[in-house]
Amino acid sequence: MTPNVRMCLNTGTIRGQKRNLAESIGIAAEAGYDGIEPWIDEIEQSERSGTPVRDLKRMLADRGVRVESAIGFAEWIVDDPERRRSGMEQMKRDMDLVRQIGGNRIAAPPAGATEVEGMPTIVIAERYRAILDLGQSLGVTPQLEIWGFSRTLGRLSEAVAAILETDRPDACLLADIYHLHRGGSGFAGLRFLNAATMHVFHMNDYPSHPPREALRDSDRVLPGDGAAPLDTALAALISAGFAGALSLEIFNEAQWKRPALDVARDGIARMRALVARHASA
Repeated sequence: MTPNVRMCLNTGTIRGQKRNLAESIGIAAEAGYDGIEPWIDEIEQSERSGTPVRDLKRMLADRGVRVESAIGFAEWIVDDPERRRSGMEQMKRDMDLVRQIGGNRIAAPPAGATEVEGMPTIVIAERYRAILDLGQSLGVTPQLEIWGFSRTLGRLSEAVAAILETDRPDACLLADIYHLHRGGSGFAGLRFLNAATMHVFHMNDYPSHPPREALRDSDRVLPGDGAAPLDTALAALISAGFAGALSLEIFNEAQWKRPALDVARDGIARMRALVARHASA
């Protein structure tokens, strides 16, 4: 039986082609994706350009594409009370946009705190619990996201510890092939997680050079074009019972020079082949 996962296109993968969100929805549908993971600024730009969120929601329904998650950068975790208050307000606006477009999840990375070292786990959990409460009131769940380059929430163990400390059944994790490697976590630890804590997983690959600590977001490549042990990572996910969405997320300038539909089709074919290798009797 083939593992029960869905295919999702993070719109950052074709961001360099300067497509609007309506066009990206069409590309995702034509390439065969089950879902899409838009960026908040794309939803806002769509509205400014005359395509309201309700129209985007209708397009998604018409094309049979679901909103698996959305990408935002609200500063909900920062120490400064005023910045955190502003970040909470932004998170509320972002969640409302996600709800309007038909989604019910949003990324919650450590935006604004990437240079902060030694933030106590209990503090991270307390601040994450605050946006979980906010999301509960709006019907949108924030997913605690690992950023491997960050000194706060840069490792799988840090994110899992914070999730445990929330003592909340809706607390969940958003991990990424590149970020797990970039932060030094590796992939074996995924086996110890419960599928209920992971709804979306970012798929990509990374080169063998430069060294891990020097890698940048733009170094991400399509699955299979790099050195990541993708089969090991997917085996760990499946062992944990993962049945969510694999979301293709890269920011590669070489791919941005290709036709967006070609990139989307190439990416989904690679993810499907990877999943098919893990079919079990």
